[in-house]
Amino acid sequence: MQINDPEIVAELQALYPKYEAALMANDAETLVQMFWASPQAMRFGVTENLYGIAEIDAFRKGRSPVNLARTVKRLDIVTFGRDFGSVTLEFERTVNGKIISGRQSQVWVRLLEGWRIVSAHVSVLS
Repeated sequence: MQINDPEIVAELQALYPKYEAALMANDAETLVQMFWASPQAMRFGVTENLYGIAEIDAFRKGRSPVNLARTVKRLDIVTFGRDFGSVTLEFERTVNGKIISGRQSQVWVRLLEGWRIVSAHVSVLS
């Protein structure tokens, strides 16, 4: 198994900005489409634990568009073979004049329908 095959890394490098743009635009449809459409998909957020695509979809559709802007400070992609990769990043967001630092991790898998996030975790540092 090849780790960080440049071709596979490039695929995720092209996909991740689409996720970030959808996040900043609060584009729930695109964000949900980027997840595995399965009851086994998971997303752990700052204040929520979401199990399955139905919960992820409901969260995205109900999320406020306020204070979504953030600055990605570091982004790392690691791939394993042709069909599995992780995207991790550190970000900063300004809330009420205070800079909040956070981190995000995503597990991406190439499925029949293409690359999908099967698990994600977002947290902030206090």
